[in-house]
Amino acid sequence: MSESIHFSTKLIKETVAVDPQTGAANVPVYLSSTFHQKDFDHYGKYDYTRSGNPTREALEDAIAALEGGARGFAFASGMAAISTAFLLLSAGDHAIVPKNVYGGTFRILTQVLGRFGIDHTFVDTTNLDEVEQAIRPNTKVIYVETPSNPTLAVTDIRAVVKLAKAHRCLTFVDNTFMTPVFQRPLELGADLVLHSATKFISGHSDVIAGLAVARTEELADKVYFLQNALGAVLGVQDSWLLLRGLKTLDVRIRKSADSAQRVAEFFTTQSEVRNVFYPGLSNHPGSELHAEQAASGGAVLSFELEDEAAARTFVNHVQLPVFAVSLGAVESILSYPPKMSHAELNEEEREKAGIGSGLLRLSVGLEDAEDLIRDFSNALDFVRNQEKVTVRSVD
Repeated sequence: MSESIHFSTKLIKETVAVDPQTGAANVPVYLSSTFHQKDFDHYGKYDYTRSGNPTREALEDAIAALEGGARGFAFASGMAAISTAFLLLSAGDHAIVPKNVYGGTFRILTQVLGRFGIDHTFVDTTNLDEVEQAIRPNTKVIYVETPSNPTLAVTDIRAVVKLAKAHRCLTFVDNTFMTPVFQRPLELGADLVLHSATKFISGHSDVIAGLAVARTEELADKVYFLQNALGAVLGVQDSWLLLRGLKTLDVRIRKSADSAQRVAEFFTTQSEVRNVFYPGLSNHPGSELHAEQAASGGAVLSFELEDEAAARTFVNHVQLPVFAVSLGAVESILSYPPKMSHAELNEEEREKAGIGSGLLRLSVGLEDAEDLIRDFSNALDFVRNQEKVTVRSVD
């Protein structure tokens, strides 16, 4: 088939595999921990599910094809994938990481890897000069989240890759927010792309999973060694569920992204909202750069109210979103990063990362955008009334 097919067609092509023996249109769930071998000298492709399983392999092959990499890997969680990636480093090595990195990644860097002699420096990866100044002779990896969580800061993937190559570093990119539908970092030169597949790729708040895709076979071999050695692989049933979620990813995330654009534009018109963080907005500082490396602003945005009290009032009066950790589901999910995704950071660290006490993150689901906007407008009315009460009490 021609390579010029659209991504939505490629997604279905890579996730639907007709079984040659039965004609089944879905990949079977191979619920087997072990596999029979013919004899002493002739071992089959599979021997033990930790090392490889046909169901998990179908998922891994699909994500590799969609990201444009040499080989994909499915892990028990997004953090399992990220932790395994950092374990490609050795004692004495150094990594450069965004200062507003996801709280789980912050935790593994600050509380675990340091004990094994793997050092790190937090920088603003949107500032290339700052990135370059942080590079040391022992720097092995520049890690990127773009757009970042939760302030949606945009990092220039091509520029970071160029800088990394000049200093013989690898570039790792967390692509959770964009997914391969909207952004493919390996095509921009990155070496390893990572996903919390719990989010958009699963899409239904029912699977915990992580994915990684290596650009080259050489790096893939190293990742596979660690995946097999550490054993944090994705279970067979979850692999099947994730493969099913992947089939509808394109239509789900495009619908959510269209709604997110409308919701973000609505928030910019509201006086109670101090800031809106969404790369699809023309006034976002990284909007032009984002448009060069991604096909959409995505389905996640953040907005900042006056303070924690205002955020509490808003959350207490919305009706449609689930108030919870995580994102990327069919239902809209509203989160409070200071106490959820970035609770691992202390107040000073959160302030440096731009995470104020009134910041809320919204993952837009598949509800109608007009219904969401109406719900948010009603909640803001309560915020507005609360502010009036506060002003009167001060007077």
